Amino acid sequence: MTAISADMIKILRETTGAGMLDCRKALTENNGDMEAAIDWLRKKGLSAAAKKSGRVAAEGVVAAQAAGTKAAVIELNSETDFVSRNEQFQKLAKQIVELALTTGGDVEKLRATDFPGTGRSVADEVANAVGVIGENINLRRTAVLEVSKGVVATYIHNAVAPGMGKIAILVGIETDGDKAAAETFGKQVAMHIAAARPEALSTADVDSAKLDRERAVYRDQATASGKPADVIEKMVEGRVRKYYEEVVLLEQLFVIDGKTKISAAVAEAAKTVGAPVKITGFVSYRLGEGIEKASTDFAAEVAAMSA
Repeated sequence: MTAISADMIKILRETTGAGMLDCRKALTENNGDMEAAIDWLRKKGLSAAAKKSGRVAAEGVVAAQAAGTKAAVIELNSETDFVSRNEQFQKLAKQIVELALTTGGDVEKLRATDFPGTGRSVADEVANAVGVIGENINLRRTAVLEVSKGVVATYIHNAVAPGMGKIAILVGIETDGDKAAAETFGKQVAMHIAAARPEALSTADVDSAKLDRERAVYRDQATASGKPADVIEKMVEGRVRKYYEEVVLLEQLFVIDGKTKISAAVAEAAKTVGAPVKITGFVSYRLGEGIEKASTDFAAEVAAMSA
């Protein structure tokens, strides 16, 4: 039987990131065969990942990466904020968002993409990281924004590392003008989006079903006033315009100065950029948005432990 040396354990630990005792056991079980030991640990890691997959992963990071006229964003979740600050976790997020640039915003395609230098897919690499880091990790979603000409500006709010944090915004700026000036304007708009949380780019993009519901509420409220039908319709349209100012990016007041509409700011930006400017779209990712976090009753937990 092959003797298991400390150097062998060290090499295996550095290669896999697994614990020392697990590395010793892997080498012992596989008679010192390094490749077989790696596979043994991978299988063990995947098993551990399966056990952890049921845990709620609502922390982590959103990460953005721009390249030319395209940018991608991903959300990679962990169970705790502590892990989101782990260098290994952040490196994984950075590598995945770079791969996301090639997958067109399709998260299943991204999960199936080869992870460079591992012989594994992105999904398998995430599962492998679960075994190494010890928490449930989930690649939740991805999006890509591209313009035919100009730039896609990115903005990270509450950054924990370059290109990743708690909020990630992409803004498509279409223009033939100066790209640096377009990038600056795009970043300002992205900061605005992070603060103002618009739901649509233009009035035409507002969800029709949601708008119909709003109109119905406004009409019922106006009807209760007892005013004539023509006045009621004017009241409803006035409320709809106010609604647009709340949820439509181009209708919102620019947070940079608090008095100019975004649509007017776009026209003004053309002077600095040196050519017409158009916002073609935006993507807003907020960490954990829509994930139902488990609530815990600390007193009940203590009581249960005591019992």
